[in-house]
Amino acid sequence: MTVPVWLWLATVAGLLILIAIDLVIVDHKPHEVTTGEAAKWVVFYVSCAVLFGAGVWIFAGHDPGIQFFTGYITEYSLSVDNLFIFMVIMASFKVPAIHQHRVLLIGILLALAMRSVFIAVGAALIAQFVWVFFLFGAVLLWTAASMLRGNEDKDEYHENAVTRWVRKIYPVSDSYDGHRMFVKREGRRLMTPMFLVIIAIGSADLLFAVDSIPAIFGITQEAFLVFTANAFALMGLRQLFFLLGGLVNKLVYLSYGLAVILAFIGAKLVLHALHEYHLAPDWLDINNWISLGVIVVVLTITTVASLAKSRRNAAREAASAQAGDR
Repeated sequence: MTVPVWLWLATVAGLLILIAIDLVIVDHKPHEVTTGEAAKWVVFYVSCAVLFGAGVWIFAGHDPGIQFFTGYITEYSLSVDNLFIFMVIMASFKVPAIHQHRVLLIGILLALAMRSVFIAVGAALIAQFVWVFFLFGAVLLWTAASMLRGNEDKDEYHENAVTRWVRKIYPVSDSYDGHRMFVKREGRRLMTPMFLVIIAIGSADLLFAVDSIPAIFGITQEAFLVFTANAFALMGLRQLFFLLGGLVNKLVYLSYGLAVILAFIGAKLVLHALHEYHLAPDWLDINNWISLGVIVVVLTITTVASLAKSRRNAAREAASAQAGDR
C-alpha cells in the first residue's frame, strides 16, 4: 500500500478540522458534558472512523480496509480498559467537572503526538529488521500474562516519573484558576493543577502505548493505517469517558478479554517472524479475517459475561438488603 505525501497531509488536516470542530462546539464554553451529549459525539466519531475505513476499503482494497477496522477495534477496546485509569487520575487531581473535557482533549492530543513518534520508529525498525516482530510479540505476551495475573493496580493513582519530574522543576499552585495552566501570584509564576493533570493524562496514555502500538503492528505494518487507527480511537475516547462513566467498573472481565487478544496478536507476531525466517509452515499463517473474527468474538463474550455478572451481583446485593430490612 503506497500512501502519497498529499494523502498524509490531507488526512492530518482532516483530523485537525475534527479537533477544531470539537473545540468550537464543545469546549468554547466549559460545561459538564452530559450523557446524551457524549453519546452523540461517540456516534459521530465512530461514524467518521467507519467512513474513513470504507474509503480505505474502496480505494486501497479489502485487505487494507480489514486491517484498518481490525486495528481500530483493537485500539478502541484497549482504550476502554484505560478509561478507569483516567477516572482515577481525574479524582486524584480533583478536576472540576466543567474542565474535564479540556483536560482529556489536550492530554490525548499530546499523547497522539508522542505516539506518532513511536509509530514512525516502529515502522522504520520493522522495515529493516525482522527480529523486531519477536520483540513486539514478547512485549504483548508479557503484558497479557501480567493482565491475567492481575498485577495492574488500578485502584489508586501513583504519579509516574514524568509527572513527578514536572512537579519538581516547576512550582504548582494549590488550586485551579478556571482552565488557565499558569498563574502569577505574589510575583511568582506558578503552574496550576490543570497543567499537571494534562501531563498526567498524556504520559499515562503514552505508557499504554507500550502494548497498543506493538498490538496494531501485529495487525498491519502500514504506518498510515497504524496512525489513523490510533488517531480515531483516541479522538473518540474522550466522549466515551463521559458516556460510560461508572459502567467501566462493571466490565469486570474486560482485562481478561484484552489479555487473550494481546496474547493472540503476540503469537501472530511471533509466527509472522518465523514465516519470514522460513521456520513455520504456511498453514500457521493467520490472515486478517481470522484476526478480526477472534477480536470481535472475544470482546463480545467478555462484555456480555461482565454485564451478566454485574446484574447478578446487583440482584444479590438487593436481596441481601431486603433480608437485612426484615
